[in-house]
Amino acid sequence: MNEHVQRPPAEIRYADELARLRENDTDDRPPGWALSLRAARRFVLGDEKLGISRKFVGDPSLIDRSLVTLATNRGLMLVGEPGTAKSLLSELLAAAVSGTSTLTIQGGAATTEDQIKYSWNYALLVAEGPSTRSLVAAPLLRGMAEGKVVRFEEITRCPLEVQDCLLSPLSDRVLAVPELTGPEAMVFAREGFTVIATANTRDRGVNEMSAALKRRFNFETVFPIADFDTELRLVEAEATALLKRSGVGAPPRRDVLEVLVTAFRELREGQTARGDATDRLSGVMSTAEAVSVAHAVGLRGWFLRGEPGTAADLVSCLAGTAAKDNPEDLAKLRRYLEQRRHGDQWKAVYEARHLLPG
Repeated sequence: MNEHVQRPPAEIRYADELARLRENDTDDRPPGWALSLRAARRFVLGDEKLGISRKFVGDPSLIDRSLVTLATNRGLMLVGEPGTAKSLLSELLAAAVSGTSTLTIQGGAATTEDQIKYSWNYALLVAEGPSTRSLVAAPLLRGMAEGKVVRFEEITRCPLEVQDCLLSPLSDRVLAVPELTGPEAMVFAREGFTVIATANTRDRGVNEMSAALKRRFNFETVFPIADFDTELRLVEAEATALLKRSGVGAPPRRDVLEVLVTAFRELREGQTARGDATDRLSGVMSTAEAVSVAHAVGLRGWFLRGEPGTAADLVSCLAGTAAKDNPEDLAKLRRYLEQRRHGDQWKAVYEARHLLPG
């Protein structure tokens, strides 16, 4: 069944690795955790001896600090530029700590407290009145009752008063259900419950968190990948996996990916590898976007011509990434592609610059 799911959760994709880690985990575990801290760290950062793949490319000390924060029962807030794998990291941490990553709240302007805490089956509510049978648990209530990690994606996209419904669960570890009476009117958090939230630095300030809520989180910044070779390997690995799942019979060309990653890094930083200034784009030229473009390049080449994608495909696919936020970005991208460089693929990029729209 899972082979037909486009993207199974981490606990399904890496079920064998999690089982192997549990079998070999002899360390003490924090209360309510599925793995010890060191085993959870190996799940995220990899362990060749146990055959555990590395799933997050970043500062190992970030993983250490994040796991310690979760062990203290404080909330963990992951902030950073879009496309820096904050959501992936929260998913991996939740899968390692709780064995499940699907207790997830997607923040947005229309998110309500009902979607975070609980709602009601109104047919049963009318027929029987408020009861545990008519109660429909949302991720926060389930996480507290089951002792699991709850993920809150894009928390700063939610209105301030909605965000603050986390105050009591994170401080007093209790959630009131005033419609019920007796012991059922209070849900007390079991060991293992905590919250991992994410926020884009570009969105912070849209609905800035209250000082009271900030005090209940430890903040960690997820930075873009600093090293070119590391980013190239990641884009190649992720694009290859995506293309395989999409039915493409050829892996992406390494020389085309080198041009892609170089272009993304230079347009992101506003400087070429030689130190020359270039226009920065207002769009998000993240590693995640680079993987998406590499996927599109491979699909275009394979299904249109039966071959791996070329530099000309790269130019065509870049337009949709560059012109998302500002129409002027397309002109900046065109000026960038008009720079002559050494190498067959860069020459092909230059010759294909007319494929940009406009």
